[in-house]
Amino acid sequence: MQAQLDAIDREILKILEKDAKTVAKNIAEQLGLTKTPVYERIRRLEQEGFIKNYAAIIDKEKIESSITVFSFVSLEAQKGHLMDDFLRQVNQFSEVTECFVVGGEFDFLLKVIVKNLDAYYKFAKTKIASLPNIGAVKSAFVLNEVKNEKTFPLL
Repeated sequence: MQAQLDAIDREILKILEKDAKTVAKNIAEQLGLTKTPVYERIRRLEQEGFIKNYAAIIDKEKIESSITVFSFVSLEAQKGHLMDDFLRQVNQFSEVTECFVVGGEFDFLLKVIVKNLDAYYKFAKTKIASLPNIGAVKSAFVLNEVKNEKTFPLL
């Protein structure tokens, strides 16, 4: 059974998603509360797994140039153990930053970040295409990143 979040919990999560370094005192001020109950709520949200981790969002353009590729992968056979094998192997690839099991024409959608087109070709040829049970790989190259939210819309 999924635990319930009240309006205050949701507001705390929204604030922390925007800036995880916001201290309980500042959150309490924003919500018109005192620091202790806000701190206790944050600790409970962490313990109950609503907050999985805190992370720094890095501006990848300041580090080095890269390209983002969405790779649509279909398997020759969609048996459970074969899908699990694929997932285990793809989790080992540092170039894959996200992986989704999807329905429709393809079985998986991979978000791949590499230095350039040559690096993607090498990745696709030596890593993805060399895996057993690969049926097809189709790629879409990101030309411009218009919106890339790191927050979850608390509906």
